[in-house]
Amino acid sequence: MPRSDTVSDGESLPAATLAICRPGCGACCTAPSISSPIPGMPFIDGLGKAAGVACVQLTADMRCALFGLPQRPAVCASLKPSAEMCGETRDQAIAWLTKLDGDTAPQGVRNIRRAD
Repeated sequence: MPRSDTVSDGESLPAATLAICRPGCGACCTAPSISSPIPGMPFIDGLGKAAGVACVQLTADMRCALFGLPQRPAVCASLKPSAEMCGETRDQAIAWLTKLDGDTAPQGVRNIRRAD
């Protein structure tokens, strides 16, 4: 049975109709930094997860293992899919969320990014 937070088909959706998570995306669990502690991830220098690092709670099928649980960070629960945020592809979502993260991160956190 499909979860209520996802659609059942396709990587690409028309941006105007996107209102639920795209299967296989996980961009919001990868692109942004998260300052809250996350179960299973080290909490270092005030960060639960650095930008560009996949959350350990992101499952192999790119879903949140903490979805609907009280352990899920409030910032994650408050993030709602939208046409602007998600774009039409995962790459567009990663780019938008990466920019948002950089634009809103506290000064000391702005330079903490994944090293590729």
